[in-house]
Amino acid sequence: MAVNVFDSAYELEKTVRQSEEYVSLKKAYDEVNADPSAKSMFDNFRNIQLELQQKQMSGQEISQEEVEQAQKAVALVQQHDKISALMEAEQRMSMVIAELNKIIMKPLEDLYGAGE
Repeated sequence: MAVNVFDSAYELEKTVRQSEEYVSLKKAYDEVNADPSAKSMFDNFRNIQLELQQKQMSGQEISQEEVEQAQKAVALVQQHDKISALMEAEQRMSMVIAELNKIIMKPLEDLYGAGE
């Protein structure tokens, strides 16, 4: 009997929400959002990131001034304890998601012989 893959996916979602990585990420995110100066600084950083990603994806050139602005924003947010903790938690969660993606894609890799 076939397994309903969507039921399994919703179970996985619940498990992810209960994981240490997600709980830490949510706590760090809530702490940043509860601090008006941290939230403002983080939102500004995210906006700069998004603008540069959109430019890259559309093939537009990124100016030296924009690169310097982004570098300053990174340096600034890295100095803020709450934002730094959030970024570390995001990185850990990203690693979990990447590993889950590898596991989920394994049947297709096996089927198509990826990596041969």
